[in-house]
Order: sequence, then structure tokens, then C-alpha cells
Amino acid sequence: MKKKSFGFLMIAFLMLLLAACGGGDDSGEDSEKNNADNGNGSEGTEEQYKIGILAPEVTHGWVAAVAYHAEERVKELGDQVDYQIQTSSNAEQMTSQLDDLMTWGADAIVAFPQWEGMEVPIQNAIDSGITVVNFDIAIDVEGVYRVAGDNEDMGVQGANYIVDKIGEEGNVVVLEVPSSGSVSELRTKGFEETMAEIAPDMNLMTYATEFTREDGLADFADILTSVEDIDAVYSIDDETSVGVLQAIQEAGRTDIQVVTGGGGMQEYFEMMPENEDIWIQSALYSPVMVKDAVDIAIDVLNGEDVEAETIIPTTVVDRDNYEEFLDENSPY
Repeated sequence: MKKKSFGFLMIAFLMLLLAACGGGDDSGEDSEKNNADNGNGSEGTEEQYKIGILAPEVTHGWVAAVAYHAEERVKELGDQVDYQIQTSSNAEQMTSQLDDLMTWGADAIVAFPQWEGMEVPIQNAIDSGITVVNFDIAIDVEGVYRVAGDNEDMGVQGANYIVDKIGEEGNVVVLEVPSSGSVSELRTKGFEETMAEIAPDMNLMTYATEFTREDGLADFADILTSVEDIDAVYSIDDETSVGVLQAIQEAGRTDIQVVTGGGGMQEYFEMMPENEDIWIQSALYSPVMVKDAVDIAIDVLNGEDVEAETIIPTTVVDRDNYEEFLDENSPY
């Protein structure tokens, strides 16, 4: 019995000793450290924002890519963002979707309005406290942010590219797209003004077309029958240029040395190394820029200082660097 009592006393003594050794403040520090390591502490947590994206229904491969890259970006942001993407075919439908996003509780909306009549609903959204970033389209609304490419500089780069390849004299067909409004006006303006400065003796011949390969093919096939000697083509859209290249091939013409484009079309990029006798160029007005619009919305919500307008500089793509811009998942 004495041995058994002694054993119990020894166990009790050891338990008291261990409790005394572990009774300091270190346990609290370890607990706080564990919470921080597990992400349970208040520091380091990020607020989740609701981001709405409004885009037109697909009428052009470029438009499809805008929605694609916008969704890619919000997915990349992971748990930082809860998002909805809506597409519409007119201003009335986009206005209804804008109301739905406001009801949903959107903190910010990235909008790509291609129609007149969006000024009032977007102003109402801003006045209600929602951050609105317009992609591409300029709109007369107080407090809106805008992200866009530089349409006029695309023309400047096209003129410089053609002169670099064919010299300061030659015959250049200019393909404008009157139905696209300011887009065509600015790209053509940048081209013509720059050409007047750097190659005033260049012969410019202007024709109208559309932003489709079918129109590029049909319109340029007609041009080829009436113009015997062409050194370069200033086209402002990649899809149009795909049609232009098909017309050149079908006509068996070998005089054309340069075809420009605009946008950032994957199929067009892949044609660049295949056409060794023609320099194929694209002045990027990339749909990837919509990712910048999403990032700016997040920056504003985080309280950072952001310029009201962000213009993305023009990048020129040709056979020398096209591989840097390939994206097999892009719809455009």
C-alpha cells in the first residue's frame, strides 16, 4: 500500500510541475501565431468585392474576346471577387441588366456600352455609389472611369510601318470603315496626318469597307480589278485584313508588300510567318485591355488614386514577335 501511495504522489507532483512550466505567456503567443498562419487573424484578410461586367452580345470576334478576357481576370482574382457577366444586344437590355447588377449589390461595374442612351443609367449607378469603369467607349458621364486603346496612335504606327517597309513613295490603299464612327475616323486621321509628315509624296487611295473578312474579301477583290499597282494596304481591322489577304491570294497579285491590321486576332497572327512575301502587321487594340479595366475597378474600391482615363499604348505585332501574343484559348 505504501508503494502504491508513493506512486500516486509522484504522478501528482510531475503534473503540477508540467503545469507550472507551461503556464507562461508563451501559450498565448503561440495561439496568435497559429491563427495568423492559418489565416484566421484579422490581418491579411482581403475584402471580397462584387464585380458586374456588361458586354454586348457577340457581333465580332473581338467583342467575344472582351467578355472572355474579363471573365479570365475575375477568375484570376479568385476569392477577392464575386462576379456576374451579362451580355446584351441594345441599350434597353443593357440598362435592365445594369439595374439587376445594382439590385445584386455590385460594388463596381465594368461596362462596354456600344449604343447611345447609356448615359443616364450609368450616371444613376455612379450616383448610387457604384464604381463604373467604361471599357473602350467614351461616354459623357460625371465620375466614370475609362480604359481604352489609342485609336489615333494605331494610325500613326501604321504609317510608320508602311514607310519603313516600302519607302517614302508608292501606292497605298486606305480601307476606312465609316460605320464604326470615331474608331475609323481616329485611326485614319493618325495615319493620314503622319503620312503627310513623313512621306508627303505617298499616293493614298481611300475606299470604304466593314469590320468583317467577308467585306474585306469582296471589297478588296473589286479594288484589285481597278488598281493595277498597289504597294501597301492600310487596313484598320484584323478581320478585314484576313479578307484582304484572301483576295490578294485568289487574284495572284505579287505587287503588294504590306498589309496592316488592328485589334489582335489569333488567326491573323498565325498568318504572319506563313506569308513570307508580305509583311503582315497588326496594331494592337487588344481585348486583353479589359483586364486593366477590372484591375482599375479593384484599385478604386481599395481606395487607391486612379486617373479618370487610362489609355493603353499601341503595340505593333508582325512576324518578328507574333509568338509573344498567341493564346490558344482566346476566341479572337
